[in-house]
Amino acid sequence: MTKRGAARARSGRPWIYRSDVAEAAGDTGDVVRVVDGGGRFLGQAFYNPKSEITLRIATREDEEINEAWFQNRLEKARSYRESLNIDASAYRLLHSEADGVPGLVADRYGDYFVLQVGSAAIERRLHWIVAALEDLFAPMGILLRGDASSRGREGLATKVEVLSGEVPDSVVVHEGPVRYRARLRGGQKTGGFLDQRENHLAAARYVERYAGGHVLDVFSYAGGFALHAARVAKTVEAVDASGPALQAARENAELNGLSNIAFTRASAFDLLRERSDAGTRYDAVILDPPAFAKTKRDLPKARRAYKEINLRAMKLLTPGGILVTCSCSYHFSRELMEETLRFAAVDAGRTVRVREWRGQAQDHPEILTVPETRYLKCAVLECP
Repeated sequence: MTKRGAARARSGRPWIYRSDVAEAAGDTGDVVRVVDGGGRFLGQAFYNPKSEITLRIATREDEEINEAWFQNRLEKARSYRESLNIDASAYRLLHSEADGVPGLVADRYGDYFVLQVGSAAIERRLHWIVAALEDLFAPMGILLRGDASSRGREGLATKVEVLSGEVPDSVVVHEGPVRYRARLRGGQKTGGFLDQRENHLAAARYVERYAGGHVLDVFSYAGGFALHAARVAKTVEAVDASGPALQAARENAELNGLSNIAFTRASAFDLLRERSDAGTRYDAVILDPPAFAKTKRDLPKARRAYKEINLRAMKLLTPGGILVTCSCSYHFSRELMEETLRFAAVDAGRTVRVREWRGQAQDHPEILTVPETRYLKCAVLECP
């Protein structure tokens, strides 16, 4: 390692970039020992000279990374999830670096597992991981969702492949009192937005204060927030620009016997502007947009977009109304989001009270020394 790379490794960061590697030997997907310029041991890492992230430190112990090592990591991940008492049949079992296995995500959907792999070293050792999952959980099937574009940066082929057993296109799972159909082979992420589970439940608790409340859920996708809100509100309108997403939301509403959700296909920006200009009011507005800032270069445009939708949402609220607003853009930090919301409140002419700040569900843990593991922000705001 260069001096800068060694300092980065000692600070607890697991990613070492190509420019911080002074000298290397090995093939793509190898496990290599990492040392500083003086030969002092820094850790064992997954090596990929094809990737800008050349090293992913997997352990800071001088230990062998073998089948037993992966089994141990999965056992620890299972114990942690069991301690959370998750009231859901779909959750994240293993969250990559946050669970000590860089480049691997493992999500459970009832009797099935869906994996995402972003490391050549993990891909070479998938048979060990599959064997460990089978031993610990005896799943009916394990699916590799290798369709993310980021795999190309690791030199990995794009593919969706059954690794074990049989895996259906979709399964019905529950999230607290709500059931929904997770599309394992073609849905967003691994089949659902598992990181929003706790925020779905929290939003419903705020909405419940309005026995006859009217809720607007924008960027609804398959209805995660809308389904929970509809159980306690008088009416919910789910808005999305995607026809297939709204169809999935309709089917999920039928699964739960919910008839008080209206589905509107529209541009979120256009609809929010038209409704606020028309003086329409809601007791609660929920905003869960896609990542507007996928890179730092996107930040100026993203700030404008976040401000616009939140300004319009604030104008739509009745006195005492609740705004649940989210951002999954890592580069759009909580501090930047707070500043943007402050500017939106000023331009909307509303006094806005902060009820709470939330993040991703606890089965998507944050690691203090890895800021990339803190990406989801959720603000619950009130306009008194």
